[in-house]
Amino acid sequence: MTIREVDSYLVVDLEESQFILDTKFGVPLVVHHGAALKDTDIGNLPSLGSRGIARAVLDVEAPASLCPEHGSGWQGRPGLSGHRPDGSGWAPRCELRNVSIGDSVARIIAVDDLAQVEISTEIEQMPNSVRVRLLVRNLGDTDYHLDEVVMTVPVPERAGEVLHLTGYWSHEFQVERLPWPKGALSFDNRRGRTSHDRVPAVWVGVPGFGENHGDVWGFTLGWSGNAINHLERLTDGRRVVQLGEALAPNDVVLGPHETYETPWLEVAASSRGLNGISQAFHQSIRTQEVTPRVDKPRPVILNTWEAVYFNHDLQTLKKLADRAAEVGGERFVLDDGWFQGRRSDNAGLGDWWVDADIWPNGLDPLINHVTSLGMEFGIWFEPEMVNPDSDLYRAHPEWVLSAEGYEPIQGRQQLVLNLGNPDVFHYLLDKLDRVLADHDISYVKWDMNRDLIHPSDGPRAATHNHTLAVYALIDQLRERHPGVEIESCASGGGRADFEILKRTERIWTSDSNDAFERQRIQRGFSMLMPPEVMGAHIGPPTSHTSHRTHALSFRASTAFFGHLGIEWNVMTVSDQDRKLISQIVAKHKRHRELLHGGTVWRLDVADPAVLSHMVVAPDRSEALVSFAQMDLPAGTSPLPLRLAGLNPDQVYKLNVIEIGGLGPASNTQTEWMEHGLSASGHLLETVGLQAPNMNPESAVIFHLTS
Repeated sequence: MTIREVDSYLVVDLEESQFILDTKFGVPLVVHHGAALKDTDIGNLPSLGSRGIARAVLDVEAPASLCPEHGSGWQGRPGLSGHRPDGSGWAPRCELRNVSIGDSVARIIAVDDLAQVEISTEIEQMPNSVRVRLLVRNLGDTDYHLDEVVMTVPVPERAGEVLHLTGYWSHEFQVERLPWPKGALSFDNRRGRTSHDRVPAVWVGVPGFGENHGDVWGFTLGWSGNAINHLERLTDGRRVVQLGEALAPNDVVLGPHETYETPWLEVAASSRGLNGISQAFHQSIRTQEVTPRVDKPRPVILNTWEAVYFNHDLQTLKKLADRAAEVGGERFVLDDGWFQGRRSDNAGLGDWWVDADIWPNGLDPLINHVTSLGMEFGIWFEPEMVNPDSDLYRAHPEWVLSAEGYEPIQGRQQLVLNLGNPDVFHYLLDKLDRVLADHDISYVKWDMNRDLIHPSDGPRAATHNHTLAVYALIDQLRERHPGVEIESCASGGGRADFEILKRTERIWTSDSNDAFERQRIQRGFSMLMPPEVMGAHIGPPTSHTSHRTHALSFRASTAFFGHLGIEWNVMTVSDQDRKLISQIVAKHKRHRELLHGGTVWRLDVADPAVLSHMVVAPDRSEALVSFAQMDLPAGTSPLPLRLAGLNPDQVYKLNVIEIGGLGPASNTQTEWMEHGLSASGHLLETVGLQAPNMNPESAVIFHLTS
């Protein structure tokens, strides 16, 4: 893999594709992203791409550069919108100044001397994807007000279908696909966090693309705040995908010689469907540097929330820890309710010290008990929020994000602290640092439970600065406590993006532990992120979010494929269920290296009542397959299931992993379910195997070994 120059082109060679940019326009233009071209063919790109000039249009065709310029004739959404106090500089037109290439990073500098604006483009090579960002520098002596900066990537006209992720609380990462319309399609996010309903990611491809077939291009923005997702189809037929941070008025004002850096945009191309994009994204996450990184087995978690909620009692929690250790738990996380004044969700946020009424001897008696059982201890924080009913708010009501003259809008009886205020920032850093320094804590669940509405710091919008301050707060805590792992949670999966994953080891995928919901939530999540960062818990029989009731086998089979946890009062379960949980945890640990280091393949299944995916070992010697029967099958018998990612020449033995009982929906079961099976990878991928007979809302896991 290299970044190199061929003629006037910058060529980024990836494992399975190639990213080629034309640099002569100033800000570079993506001219090819797909299968690798011969160097001798690259020089023919100008003549192949020359379209001529149509009638009744401009005499030049403005390039769809990574930052297309209205001042050069671009009539879609401009890459840069901004202005100086006198209104000038609103439509820059840049010229190339310099191209520099390192081992895996390239930088292209373009300047508009009249507007006194410099745009630098950085290209970072990942194993099978590319990261791009723009740096906008104010070269003038007056302020430059940034209104918007979006990165723009053209895609071929055959990319006629769009897929994106949407949803809401307890129903995250839902897949929606639609035809690429004429004109523009936008789903911008202004919730102040990555959001449940408008995830900053989009996939486009040939109509009908699937998990394992079709040309697809994938894009995701590494940013944990407001974001722009915009697709446009111009009248001349060109199609572009545009992503960037969504800025409020005066959110970013560049003083003389100051620079704004866009978030990183990650881009991947695949000729083999959505799985090729997902695998490129997973590979990228797995290669990035995060301390301590997930280079040790992901500990099985017992989270206290759905077991005790706010009812904290030392003896009860000790018994819960005993049961957690008995079933194989490796990390015990004390969730909400341990700090000053916290008896419910309407008080206490901001007062980050141990409540002496609940914990007269502090947390150490519980922590010492947990660690004596061989488990790590974790704790819950929600640092960005404050309750009006708190000592902090009573002392400093001016510390919240609010617009002057307006009553701030509450959410969950919470307001948002102004982390951009140095006093607030250092207060939080001191309080969190003290809790971590004074206790043997290995893990933090970092929550964020409401949207940012009208977030202002004085007269100025503050969402941009808030997001940067969150990063800085986590970074400084990491520097002081490098061994502490952090989980990103925001009402479940409301803050899940590549930039937060540079600072955290885990994403709490959803507040819903309903296995039916979780099957689709986790499938959508897997399009972006690998299983080892996906928090997935076995909840109680009846979900507290949906009130659906499911068998342990379905709940456990669903959670099995992520970073496994238990969020259930295991003190009250029957001896039989406790034994089953122990067996399930032991089986997860046995297969954990495969689950958290293998290649994810979501399977194309003709029956919409079925969801199936598999994880294949890097050497393709073994695989685990999940088959979930979500509803009644399309016919009296289920359809064959074609596997993926196997070695076609390898003969695999196929056996069921027993997870708490299967509950077959027929008098007899398929032969391989009863007696096992041996077949080649080629046969399993080409012909497939007869899917099992299952009841709705049930699942089975089977293991392939060579």
